[in-house]
Amino acid sequence: MILTDTHTHLYSEAFDEDRKIVIERAIKNGVQRFFIPAIDSTYTKSMLDLKNSFPEHMFLMSGLHPTHVKENFKDELSHVEELLLSHKYYAIGEIGMDLYWDKTFLREQQEAFRFQIQLAKKNKLPIVIHCRDAFDEVFEILEEEKSKNLYGIFHCFTGTFEQAEKAISYQMKLGIGGVVTFKNGKIDAFLKNIDLKNIVLETDAPYLSPVPYRGKRNESAYLVNVLNKLSSIYNIDAEDIANITTKNSTEVFGV
Repeated sequence: MILTDTHTHLYSEAFDEDRKIVIERAIKNGVQRFFIPAIDSTYTKSMLDLKNSFPEHMFLMSGLHPTHVKENFKDELSHVEELLLSHKYYAIGEIGMDLYWDKTFLREQQEAFRFQIQLAKKNKLPIVIHCRDAFDEVFEILEEEKSKNLYGIFHCFTGTFEQAEKAISYQMKLGIGGVVTFKNGKIDAFLKNIDLKNIVLETDAPYLSPVPYRGKRNESAYLVNVLNKLSSIYNIDAEDIANITTKNSTEVFGV
């Protein structure tokens, strides 16, 4: 069984004390492939060091996270673009919009999202979308930019069934993580109506730990808890779901 964590921040400071142990524990649990989303330029070195330490397991993305879109966002976008010339990246992510914490940089978030979508299309790469309190705004831009070259993952999907169908219509897989195990997560109520071909697994470690670790630091080994929940929802053997979702991740990332 090969599991793929399509979204994990293993370079985060949360793992500075035990990163190697955390990664080896995940590998022991069957997680062989880790896709690593970017936040901003301050994490570039940490991401490259992670890749160099586990070259067979780590697959990097380049991108500017919407909550890190500030006054200097154009410099950050230039950095995202420059990285594509010097290293192998498998997606532009995580990108999108986040209006939960602050709406100060709404216009800049929109501009950064559009730019990075266009960068992805230009480089024939998928996108990985972060969306929080911004479904309408994200869908508006996806509608403007939609094309056969626009595809990817709607990371940490927490929307409604209708929003799930809409995301899929833009050639997006749904990234399903710890939220599916929450009593108030809601997505478990309709997920069985979404074809598994549209699903990939993720942890978003160190955030959003699944039950029974909710409230504690998340790690990629806990992807098994997400897998087992999906096995229960779909009434399909866990190994089959692992194989299907890993195949789906390969379709997105090309590896």
